[in-house]
Amino acid sequence: MCRSIKTLRPPVLPEEATEEDMRAAALQYVRKVSGFRAPAAHNREVFEQAVDDITEATRRLLEGLEVRGGAVRRSAPDAA
Repeated sequence: MCRSIKTLRPPVLPEEATEEDMRAAALQYVRKVSGFRAPAAHNREVFEQAVDDITEATRRLLEGLEVRGGAVRRSAPDAA
């Protein structure tokens, strides 16, 4: 697929992926799929929405993954 997208889960990434890491991967994915490095003005909204949606899906995926023999599954922070 896109070589610029890096693995964001432990143990490949030594620390927890940041929102910035997830957004960068989502942006690379949308660029690859759409074929546009930067969208034209009339496509900007749908392009940005796709990046937001994929960033959120990536966050949910990483939170739900259980890596056996490695890091413990992360859970959502407790509501205070």
